[in-house]
Amino acid sequence: MSELEAETCFADLLPVTIGGVTLREAEVGSAHAVLPYATATPEALQEALGMPFPGAGQSVTQGDTRLIWWGREEALLLGRAPGRELSALAAVIDQGDAWCFAELSGAGSEDVLARLVPVDLRAAHFAQGATARSLLGHMHASITRTGPDTFMVAVFRSLAGTLVHDLTQALEAVAARR
Repeated sequence: MSELEAETCFADLLPVTIGGVTLREAEVGSAHAVLPYATATPEALQEALGMPFPGAGQSVTQGDTRLIWWGREEALLLGRAPGRELSALAAVIDQGDAWCFAELSGAGSEDVLARLVPVDLRAAHFAQGATARSLLGHMHASITRTGPDTFMVAVFRSLAGTLVHDLTQALEAVAARR
């Protein structure tokens, strides 16, 4: 009888390093969508989450836990499973098997993303902690700046191969320009 082994979204596709920029799988822990009920106050949400609920286009990080703006009145909680007290304040939906997360890092990462994303991701306009839901090529993606030259990119799990392909082509094009 065969033994089944779980594989990550990117299996044998990552890491890829081209021209000093690296694309690797991001370790995010659990992923849960958090949609606050109309009766939830910001103070109650902050107490239940241990951090403030992010505003539009923002993310909040505390230790290994990150809360990313995910859309209107919605955030994605990464890193730890939510506590039971949160379920009284918000709908909480496990997203762990729906999305895959990659990290793009290194000098030139902005140039790589500029080839695929119609949003200005330069540091002067998209500071650390900023996040956007946008197209990346033809895919819907969430892009969050997590460091000076580092971005976390999330796409639907079924698009992991396409994400690696498109970003690898952009990496090669940017490296060839240098």
